[in-house]
Amino acid sequence: MGASADNGLKIVVVGGFGVGKTTLVRSVSEIRPLNTEETMTRAGEAIDDISEVRGKSATTVAFDFGRITLDAHNVLYLFGAPGQERFWFLWDRLFSGTLGAVVLVDTRRIDDSWYAIDRLEHHGTPFIVACNDFGGPVHTPAQIREALDLDPHVPLLDCDARSRESSKRVLITLVEHLQSLYATQGAAHIDHERPIQSPELAL
Repeated sequence: MGASADNGLKIVVVGGFGVGKTTLVRSVSEIRPLNTEETMTRAGEAIDDISEVRGKSATTVAFDFGRITLDAHNVLYLFGAPGQERFWFLWDRLFSGTLGAVVLVDTRRIDDSWYAIDRLEHHGTPFIVACNDFGGPVHTPAQIREALDLDPHVPLLDCDARSRESSKRVLITLVEHLQSLYATQGAAHIDHERPIQSPELAL
């Protein structure tokens, strides 16, 4: 179905180092994801702050790629951006042509999400925020919104990036958010011939 779809819709998953971007893409992609993970070495410890991700043994050095068919006309192409600061220069190119984004957050390290949100707002790219469950302290949605200085219209939800169902819910929330934005802005702002419809059908 994906090969004959009319619209290829680009979605980017961004966030800090070790927040679960690769895991989310892997859990939800209908194809075997392309990833560029490499084994972390002692040399990298001098560059990347791994104090909060001690169990992490591999890291993305370019991007992850996956695909999900929404319906007969629309396919989502998922790009997971590398989280380390030394690879942030890749983000602006990844954002080119992006329909929307998921900002994945580890609530134990909320400050790590600031750069992703700043760059998305700079590019005018619509996004939602998903808090990945790492079993850390519980924060209320109001506390997270305040910490991230989120606009009230930006959807915020909890997720488990390891779970296909949970990751699907994140992407459906993003698609519904985009539908709502485009309906408000009018058809003139939509770059595709057909609007996104029925995101729950093939997911």
